[in-house]
This record gives sequence, structure tokens and C-alpha cells, in this order.
Amino acid sequence: MTVVGGVVVVAVGVQLLDLPGGGRSWTVLGEDRLPIEPVEEFLEHHRLIGSSPNTVRSYAHALAGYFGYLAAVRVDWADPGVAGLTGFVGWLRSGGPPGVRTIGVAASGGAAPATVSARVAAVVAFYRYLESAGHRVRVPHASTAGPRRSRFVGMLAHTQRSPRPAGVVRVARSRSGPPPILTPAQVAAVLDCCARRDPGSGDWTGSLRDRLLFALLAESGLRLGEALGLRHADWHTGGGTTGFVQIVPAEHPHGVRVKNSQYRRVYVSAELGRLYGDYLWQVADTAATRGLTVDDGWYVFCNLTREPLFAPTRPETVYALVRRCRRELAGALPEEWTPHWFRHTHATALLLSGVPLHVVTRRLGHAHVQTTMDLYGWVSDEAAMRPVAEWRRFAAGWPVGAEDADGQVGS
Repeated sequence: MTVVGGVVVVAVGVQLLDLPGGGRSWTVLGEDRLPIEPVEEFLEHHRLIGSSPNTVRSYAHALAGYFGYLAAVRVDWADPGVAGLTGFVGWLRSGGPPGVRTIGVAASGGAAPATVSARVAAVVAFYRYLESAGHRVRVPHASTAGPRRSRFVGMLAHTQRSPRPAGVVRVARSRSGPPPILTPAQVAAVLDCCARRDPGSGDWTGSLRDRLLFALLAESGLRLGEALGLRHADWHTGGGTTGFVQIVPAEHPHGVRVKNSQYRRVYVSAELGRLYGDYLWQVADTAATRGLTVDDGWYVFCNLTREPLFAPTRPETVYALVRRCRRELAGALPEEWTPHWFRHTHATALLLSGVPLHVVTRRLGHAHVQTTMDLYGWVSDEAAMRPVAEWRRFAAGWPVGAEDADGQVGS
């Protein structure tokens, strides 16, 4: 059974936490409505080392399900063994009650392969942390594998003295195709769904903030968190030169952050700069009604129509906007599109236009060029392989000599 400190533990759910300073995090509660100690220690470790709040939330949901499963099948969390972990995997896949084995087709409601892989990875990370922290636990060896796994090996990899044992439980990630993208017409439809400009008067109707956000994502390839973290001091409109936004790692009230914690500069078009200028005037007019002036330290994307005014926009607000656009543009866009599709679209467009891979890597903020290759290598492959379809035309021009006396083709 699942016991912590001599007490049987049944995970009852994930609890949202409001942290000092306006941040958010998550923990897992036991049946006594208190945090489960080893889980909370693991989550607090990730808070302290600066892991993304989304990472903490994902770990919390995975471990809540895991501890709930172990309690249901009466397996000790400190030593679940291979059977405990494989049973958890089977339960996730089946969607049925814990401990009930299904044969053949899994019950409806089972988790997708990607979800199973992510939750198993969270469980293994939990045990590895506890092991490294000195807890007496047995790490269930598991691994996840998928089609995008890089074959890159460091130059000194052979010098490692204690390689981690191969996973006994191997969970394959779902085989997915190229990253999803939007067509130029679909991007334009999303922008117009947010705000439109009257060609006669030049006035905007709708939310100029929302249009600017999606236009920025589509043109720059920024991650949503990077865009929401921009301050007015980070946006340089040009003044005779090419404008740019600078991505600066910093704390954010809603936990969004710059991935890899690396500064970079992303150049943007004059058209996007003009859109930002129109929006800035709107922010300034709203501030004037409160006797305020726009400060360089204000976040670019903020509340303009509800209290608290000028508070930074939450990611949840953006996803509510996505749901509205999905309803209004039903049939015109894929139902599952998200803001991250703009990033995929931007990267794909750059590579199709011939921009070198290393330049795309720097613009996207990937830590390694291999990441860009793993995600978007298919673009270069398709461009390189396209001429193969015309092989007959190329072959028609090949010079072929007459057969010589030995029956060989001469050059």
C-alpha cells in the first residue's frame, strides 16, 4: 500500500497555490488535505531551481494520478517495482479502473501515447530526485523513445563512468508528423478575428492588443511566454533602422518565462512596428484617463478593458481568445490550433525561403541547432527531395555511350 511516514496515502487531487509576489504553483494533496511530503519536496526542488510553473503543474498532475493508482492497487510507493510502473502505464492506456487488466482493445477514455510518455517521465524524474537526495527508494527504470529522438552523442560520452541502466519499462511516444502550421490565409483570418481596420477612416474595431499579439507570434516565431513577458522598453521601433524586440530573461507575475534563460534580439518589420505604434497610442489614451503616462517598465500586453488596468495579460486570457476565434472561424481553421502553431509556421516559412538552419535556430532561441533540425528537418528534406520527382527529365539529358565489345557501356 502507499505509505508515507507510516500513514496510508490516497492522492485526492492537485491544488493550485498562490505564491508571494503573485506567482502560481501546484501541489498534490493526500486524503488528509495536506501536501504529500515526498511529492511536495520534489515539486519544491523544481520551484527553487527555476523550473517553469507549467513543468511543476505537469509533474503535479502526473504524480497525483500515480499516487492515486498505487493506493488503489495497494503498492508501496517507495518500492513499486517494475510491476507497479507497468501497471500504472496499463491503467493510463486503458482508461479503466485501477487494477483491472484489459485484453485487446483498450477502453475508451484512455490517455494518448504522448500523455502516457509524459507522465511516466514525471514519475521516473520523481524517483531519481529522491534517490539523489538520499531517500531510500528504488528507482523504477523506464525510458521513453520517439521518432524525434536525436542521435547526437557528445564527444566525451564514452568517458562516463556510471551510465544509467537501460529502461526495463520502455514507453514509446506517439509517432507524429511535421509540426502543424497555418496557411497565410488562415493567419490573416485569425488577425482579422481579433481586430480590423476600416480602410476609409483608418480606425480599428476589436482588440488591437490581441491582433498585435498574434501578429507578433506569426512574424517573429516567439513563444507565447516570451511575448507576454515583453515590456515597452524591450520594443525598439527602428527610427530609420530595422526595428527589433529584445527577449530578456526575467521573472513574471504569471510565471511565463524565457526558455533556456538566454537573451536574444529578434528583428521585426516596419508594418509590425506601425501596428505596435497604433496600440501604444491606445494604451497611452487609456492611461491618460487615470492621470498616468506609459512607463517603459509596463508590460506590452496588459489589461485595457477590465481591472486591474495595465496588469500583465495572463496565458489563460490568451487561450480564452483562442477558443473564441475557434468558434468564430469554425471550418476555416483546424479545430486544435494553438498560439504555438504561429511559431511552427514562422520557422517553416523561413526554411522554405532558404534561410540557413543556424540562423533559424538563433531566431527561435533554440539551445542547439539539433533541436531545430529534429523539429523542422523535414522542410529541408522535402526541398532537397522535390527534384527527385523530375528524375525522368534529368535522365533524358544524360549522355550514354555505345556498348563496347565486352557488352559494357562506354563513358
